[in-house]
Amino acid sequence: MFPGGVHSPVRAFKSVDGPPIFIKKGKGCHITDVDNNEYIDFCCSWGPLILGHNHKAIRTTLNKNLKNGTSFGTPTALGNEIGKLLLKNHRYLDMVRFVSSGTEAVMSAIRLARGYTGKNKIIKFEGCYHGHVDSLLVKAGSGLATFGVSTSAGIPESFAKETIVLPLNDLAACEKVLKKNKDVAAIIIEPIPANNGLLLQNKSYLKGLRKLCDKYGALLIFDEVISGFRAGFEGASGHYNIKPDLITFGKIIGGGLPVGAFGGKEKIMKKVAPLGDVYQAGTLSANPLAISAGIATLKELLKKGFYSKLEDKTQYFVNLISKHIKTKKYKVRIQTIGSIFWFSFSNKRAITADDINPEKMSLFRKMHAELLNQGVYLGPSGYEVGFVSAAHDKKTLKKAAKLINAAFDKVMHK
Repeated sequence: MFPGGVHSPVRAFKSVDGPPIFIKKGKGCHITDVDNNEYIDFCCSWGPLILGHNHKAIRTTLNKNLKNGTSFGTPTALGNEIGKLLLKNHRYLDMVRFVSSGTEAVMSAIRLARGYTGKNKIIKFEGCYHGHVDSLLVKAGSGLATFGVSTSAGIPESFAKETIVLPLNDLAACEKVLKKNKDVAAIIIEPIPANNGLLLQNKSYLKGLRKLCDKYGALLIFDEVISGFRAGFEGASGHYNIKPDLITFGKIIGGGLPVGAFGGKEKIMKKVAPLGDVYQAGTLSANPLAISAGIATLKELLKKGFYSKLEDKTQYFVNLISKHIKTKKYKVRIQTIGSIFWFSFSNKRAITADDINPEKMSLFRKMHAELLNQGVYLGPSGYEVGFVSAAHDKKTLKKAAKLINAAFDKVMHK
């Protein structure tokens, strides 16, 4: 019926054991499958459900606005309201344009960068994922700094050649490319890389990229589809106090509904149609239902103490597991920032894609199966990060940590 039986590849459970589970409902920090098995959820729909499942404020506003219709293809007052919320509370956004997904946001930001600079090439980094945009679905070639090689069929080689792939944490390699190639429109990076493990970068490295962009006339794009509103309301940009030229956002900005956005400096955003000559459009952009859910979400995030409480709970949870790992002397490290965490099967900090040993993913495969049996749900890949939501209370986190520690004991002793 469907390719692989799914609508997105990772749902097929190819990286873990057993058949995929089919979820029928979620409430708070729990999800329930069609066989009525309940799980403590640390996937949170891949991050956007920062308030948890079926949050009352989101459900209420959706029911209210659903009575008025589902889509108009016109401006709405809701769009103005969420725009004001964002621009008032995010110092690095002068203007914003809503789209329908993170991938669409990145695609649009890349086009805008090329249109604004008049240049063609993009620099991206090994270990960062930016959605299934043709020119960014590439990996590094055989050199330290090479043009991209497509990682998917259906992408012309000429598209991939417009992308230069570099290793993370290497400013010298980046400057070498910028010196040699005058046609670089932008550098795009996940400032908190969280699609290939959680590869936390040094602030000095990110600041260095900002300086290189200024020096060589390229734009700096922060892909905050995951980190946006997770590492504080201003995401990684605010956390590191670095002003990118453009920022992309994903579904968290719409409370988990299909939505995305890109925004940044006014002089750049004014190049977007109808003000400028960079075309971007979408019938469902700023869809009233998605935007109403986004407004409800952002208002919750702006409440006093929201992020301090969420980070406190995340650290409580992580520390319970870290202490156990340390006591047992397992070669495991938990990398964490904000309300994001990731299990690295190594004692060393992972900062680049090469720091991850793919052979160790067999341990995650066993652990995932064990935790499913015990009622804990992690994303079905060892390269995916986990998330704590506002709906996770300390009692539930303590229970989950106990089950995760027991799973480590079972897996690491085999």
